[in-house]
Amino acid sequence: MEQIIVNVGIIVAYILIVIGVVAAIVFPLINAISQPQLLVKSGIGLVAILIVFGIGYAISDSEVTTKFIQSGVETEGLSKMIGGALTMVYLLMGVAIISIVYTEFSKAIK
Repeated sequence: MEQIIVNVGIIVAYILIVIGVVAAIVFPLINAISQPQLLVKSGIGLVAILIVFGIGYAISDSEVTTKFIQSGVETEGLSKMIGGALTMVYLLMGVAIISIVYTEFSKAIK
């Protein structure tokens, strides 16, 4: 009996996850179609993230070590993509920290 309840609970959870994902994708699209200027702002943000990823990809190394191969990274391209993504995260985290510190100091001065 408990197994049946657990199975039903997992199925309901999967259904709710699918509904949430569909809603998270569909509702912003409907809103963007009704207000096209939001698409421009979203496009600018997407291009900015792609530029930061491009910078991270350009400075990342494509070396494949035995530790990488054991982890499933077998090609230089995949190693460079992962390095680019990690570098992008580090860059964005640095920008976020700098902007937080700047905001706090500017509030303290005012």
